[in-house]
Amino acid sequence: MAERTQSPPAKRLCCRPGHSATCRQGHRAGGGMPCGGSVTCGSSKTHSPESLLDIAARKVAEKWPFQRVEERFERIPEPVQRRIVFWSFPRSEREICMYSSFKTGGDEVGSSGENNDETRLPFRRGVALLESGCVDNVLQVGFHLSGTVREPAAPASPCGVSVSFDRCKITAVTCTCGNKDIFYCAHVVALALYRVRKPEQVKLRLPISETLFQMNRDQLQKFVQYLITVHHTEVLPTAQKLADEILSLDSEINQVHGAPDPTAGASVDDENCWHLDEEQVQEQVKLFLSQGGYHGSGKQLNLLFSKVREMLKMRDSNGARMLTLITGQFLGDPRLALWKQQGTTMTDKYRQLWDELGALWMCIVLNPHCKREQKGSWLQQLRRWNSVDACPLEDGNHGSELTHLTNARPQGPHGHPDALARPHRTVFTRAIEACDLHWQDPHLQHIIAQDPVATCCYHDNRHSALFDPRGRPLWHEHVPTACARVDALRSHGYPKEALRLAIAIVNTLQRQQQKQLELFRNHKKDLLHKGVTSTTNPEGWVGHPLDPIGTLFSTLMEKPLLISNQYMPMSKRVKHPTFPTHRYLDDGESLVCLAVEVALLGLGQQRAMPDGLYAQEKVGRHEEQLLGRLQEVELDDRLVKVFRRQAALLLEAGPHSGLGEMLHRESVPMHTFAKYLFTTLLPHDAELAYKIALRAMRLPVLEPSSDLSRSHHIVSVVTNRYPRWFTLSHVESQQCELASTMLTAAKGDACKLQTVLESIQKNIHSSSHIFKLAQDAFKIATLMDSLPDITLLKVSLELGLQVMRMTLSTLNWRRREMVRWLVTCATEVGVYALDSIMQNWYTLFTPTEATSIVATTVVSNSTVLRLHLDCHQQDNLANSARTLALQCAMKDPQNCALSALTLCEKEHIAFETAYQIVLDAAAATAATGMSYTQLFTIARYMEHRGYPMRAYKLATLAMTHLNLSYNQDTHPAINDVLWACALSHSLGKNELAAVIPLVVKSVKCATVLSDILRRCTMTTPGMVVSALHSRRNSGKLMSLDKAPLRKLLDATIGAYINTTHSRLTHISPRHYGEFIEFLSKARETFLMAQDGHIQFAQFIDNLKQIYKGKKKLMNLVRERFG
Repeated sequence: MAERTQSPPAKRLCCRPGHSATCRQGHRAGGGMPCGGSVTCGSSKTHSPESLLDIAARKVAEKWPFQRVEERFERIPEPVQRRIVFWSFPRSEREICMYSSFKTGGDEVGSSGENNDETRLPFRRGVALLESGCVDNVLQVGFHLSGTVREPAAPASPCGVSVSFDRCKITAVTCTCGNKDIFYCAHVVALALYRVRKPEQVKLRLPISETLFQMNRDQLQKFVQYLITVHHTEVLPTAQKLADEILSLDSEINQVHGAPDPTAGASVDDENCWHLDEEQVQEQVKLFLSQGGYHGSGKQLNLLFSKVREMLKMRDSNGARMLTLITGQFLGDPRLALWKQQGTTMTDKYRQLWDELGALWMCIVLNPHCKREQKGSWLQQLRRWNSVDACPLEDGNHGSELTHLTNARPQGPHGHPDALARPHRTVFTRAIEACDLHWQDPHLQHIIAQDPVATCCYHDNRHSALFDPRGRPLWHEHVPTACARVDALRSHGYPKEALRLAIAIVNTLQRQQQKQLELFRNHKKDLLHKGVTSTTNPEGWVGHPLDPIGTLFSTLMEKPLLISNQYMPMSKRVKHPTFPTHRYLDDGESLVCLAVEVALLGLGQQRAMPDGLYAQEKVGRHEEQLLGRLQEVELDDRLVKVFRRQAALLLEAGPHSGLGEMLHRESVPMHTFAKYLFTTLLPHDAELAYKIALRAMRLPVLEPSSDLSRSHHIVSVVTNRYPRWFTLSHVESQQCELASTMLTAAKGDACKLQTVLESIQKNIHSSSHIFKLAQDAFKIATLMDSLPDITLLKVSLELGLQVMRMTLSTLNWRRREMVRWLVTCATEVGVYALDSIMQNWYTLFTPTEATSIVATTVVSNSTVLRLHLDCHQQDNLANSARTLALQCAMKDPQNCALSALTLCEKEHIAFETAYQIVLDAAAATAATGMSYTQLFTIARYMEHRGYPMRAYKLATLAMTHLNLSYNQDTHPAINDVLWACALSHSLGKNELAAVIPLVVKSVKCATVLSDILRRCTMTTPGMVVSALHSRRNSGKLMSLDKAPLRKLLDATIGAYINTTHSRLTHISPRHYGEFIEFLSKARETFLMAQDGHIQFAQFIDNLKQIYKGKKKLMNLVRERFG
């Protein structure tokens, strides 16, 4: 709390009751001893009964402002005043703790605290200061307490602390420490606890006005002069000003009867509440919001909300006051307008804070003991906030589609809400609607009444709609609204009443479930035949803004402790008296059973997926939170019965159950819930567990609508609305998790595995999720500590085959990984599986995958060793692989020919067939045939395998598809061209003569041609003995003046000439040097001809004449070439 150093303001004017202005100020009405001495009352070791004075003074001190006491009684004896003043200070440490720390708990109070962050809490530090003896000079003057508190680290600079109080509440605090915070500082805590724990050691005086009444004129003058002397630097100007005003007869101060007294307590008109620094609350909230979720600001804001709930539970009026301040800062957040202007949504954490804000206002306006005037004031404030343009909407993104809070569910003529009539609903709309609710209903009062006997006359006049056949009370109201009442009762400190109402609501839900089941059984044939349902759940309970199921579960599971026990030492706590719930429960039923049952009922409710990303994510988040709380409940035989009964009801129920036979197309899936039910029921009732899980595998939103229209078991009742499922990927992953859980549990059971497999193939539509399931099944089937489960392996293979079929004609970046995994899985299954995937390759793989991955892996040595194949099995697999390779080569020769040749190497006929496929493809048109790159690759392969003539033929075919322009001197095909010429040269003169015209036709790059020319002149052709032609090398070098090299030389010279002119067209000075070097290479080629020097000289002269405008360049040419 931001403690200010100035003195607290006076709250009321005090004068001498029963005396006129002429009354002697030295005498007291009623006489008695003068104030002084220490208070001797307090805790006594004896157990004597309290005096009537103390009992009466304590009650008066709690309820009456002291001004009213003075006005009511003309004379108040001093002992009575002292006892009232004594009992007016708070006697409980709980409120002090609440106003000095975020955390509150039973073990916090009364101990110094040694662990975690609790030692830094102001309350803990205050306790430590008190127990260390750091509190001194404690004085109580009327309704004002003061003292000094020393810090152990700085004992010479104590902090001055003062506290004002009234009717057992601290109404103002000041401290010279200067700390600014929402909560009281440790020094205030230490002083207050000193007064609570050691009241007998506190000097107590009556209000200072009472003391002044006892003084005569001389005493008053001496008192004032001494006061001014002690504090002359501080109060002298003020004292002189007051003196001047008092001496002036017409001054304002003389027009008022009496004088202010800061120690005299509160006036009748003052609001009686604990001190709350509003300015600091606003500053802190504004600071947390400005941090945008960083530095734990979201956590701090949630702690503030928790503090509001704590105040409400204590029935402290500051709860609503603090929430009002927080709300004002939230609405003033500049990000709201920015997000609205930009059309972006707020962050999830920030959105959850707004949800909590709306829920807290629901609790406040539903206070069962709220005055009508106060509720009217809140309603006006909520409407003002609701009208703010930037006020967040209830569903986060869109106008609300949920029903009005207090009405029965309004629907259009077709059984669903009319989208055009949906109102503008903000986070405050439900609280505004809740202002119309009241608690005066006789049946509601009967349910929450504390004394069953007091309402026995009400029992005799039971109505069938208000009680079930066993006489248990029911409460028929919109479920979220009824649960909001429960939350309000809990929040305002009425746990017993909240529990009674929660039990009545659960009993009502159970009764409704039974009636819905009976109705469905009676009309089942008609409903299934028509394929439609007229009964829908317009809003879901899980993910609802009011969280009705979570509220009921928390209320029923809450430990019944006395509120006052929370802050008492453990040794002094008493057990909560047992709540008489027998008249609300069946035999053998417990509150835990009810909590579990209502959670299962809510999770199993069939409900439409809401619109908007945030609303859909909230559904999943609330479901996971509720399931997490269910998992914390330890199962016993009674709870197992609850699970089995509720699971059976959900399976048999109609359109109200998400696990029933009739499912809306847009219903929230049950995968996560079913997985929990499956794992819970499996040890106790495996058949029921599998029924639940298999039924929940459905995901009708992904099914074609035409299929759904023909199905009697999966129907779409809202055909004109197609919402975006923003969380569809998460939904599908949960569906996959459910299937994986079933596969794991069904290991070793062939029948169940087959059933689960069929369900997966029918309901899962994502290839990536099916692939994950296949991998999971494979891992489970091949665990290291056991023999492979062949049945589960077959399931894994079957799922893998389905993935192959699903992704065959679509792009999938994991496709190669999937193919490799499938071959591995088939290998584990056995030879027949490998042979099967090769026989049916065209339905599973592309030709490239089949040859490069599947067939190659099948015939590899690792597969032979892994399966311990004999020769016969190896031959069979090899034959299948060759057949596959030839089929793939025929279908896609461009990509599969090389692989087919490799696979067919060991079988002559198959190899020749593959080679012929290559030749046919090479002779085809450019659009359908093979490219020069592919042909060169296969040609090199042929040479490597010892077929030079076949390599030569393929190389010549490749050359016919090649075209190198004059400037492509770095083309990747140059190496292939050089290799082809080298191969031709090595085979002989005839082969070289045949390939040179192809080179001349295909290659226009001068440098490449000159390189080929030089290589051909360095060695004689036919260096390799050709067994095919049975001839030897003649030993003579080929002449450049004769064919075929003459044609190559002329082509090279021509290429240099053309390239030179092309380069000169757009040459820049920075390229002159490079051009001169190019001409030098050209001269070397020219000189290889007999008249080459003449041709080159003529070429240079032509350049000088044509490009004489490029003087600098031509000068360089002259310098180098003359």
